[in-house]
Amino acid sequence: MGIVSPGFSGRRRDASQKLPPGQYLVTDFPVLSAGPTPRVDTGRWELRITTETGQVHRWDWAAFQALPAEEPAVDIHCVTKWSKLGTHWRGVSLDTLLAGVETSAGFATAKSYGGYTTNLPLADLVDGQAWVAFGFDGEPLEAEHGGPARLLVPHLYFWKSAKWLQGIDLSDHDTPGFWESLGYHNYGDPWREQRYWGD
Repeated sequence: MGIVSPGFSGRRRDASQKLPPGQYLVTDFPVLSAGPTPRVDTGRWELRITTETGQVHRWDWAAFQALPAEEPAVDIHCVTKWSKLGTHWRGVSLDTLLAGVETSAGFATAKSYGGYTTNLPLADLVDGQAWVAFGFDGEPLEAEHGGPARLLVPHLYFWKSAKWLQGIDLSDHDTPGFWESLGYHNYGDPWREQRYWGD
C-alpha cells in the first residue's frame, strides 16, 4: 500500500515564479545575520580590493558614490529556503570596480565590517553578475540588510552576498569563508540545491 494517496501531487507551484528547488516565495525581506548588526558610518566607510600581489585599491564613500551605478532587478534565494523575486537594487558593478585592477587571481574572499567572510570564484563576480549595492527599493540600504553597502551576487545563495562589505581579497587559491568553514557548500548554487558540503 502506498504512502501517498492516489491523485496527490503535492503543493503546486506557479510556473511563472521561477523558484529553485526546495524554495518558497516571500513578499517581505527576512533579516538573517551571523552576529550583531554593525553600524558603519559612511564618513569612515572604505572599500578595498586587494590583489594577490598585495596591491590595494581604495574607495571612500564619496569616491564610491561617484562611480557609475546600475539598478539591477534580480531574484534572491536564501539557503534557509526563502526566495524573493524581482528585487530592485542600486549599486556599482564589480566590473566597474575591477576595471583598473591588474590580477590573474581565480578566487575572491569578501570581507565585512564585523569580521564575516565568504569565498567565491572571481568568475562569479564579473560579466554583469555582481554589484556592491547601496540602495534597495529606491532607498538607501538599511543596516539590517547590509548597509551602507553589501555584495550582491544573486545567482548564488544569499549568504554569498556579504553584508557590510569592507573589502575583497583576490587570490590564486580558494579559502573557505565563515559559513563555508562550518559546513555550508563551498559554491552555493540554488538551482542545484548546494546548501551544505556533499550537496
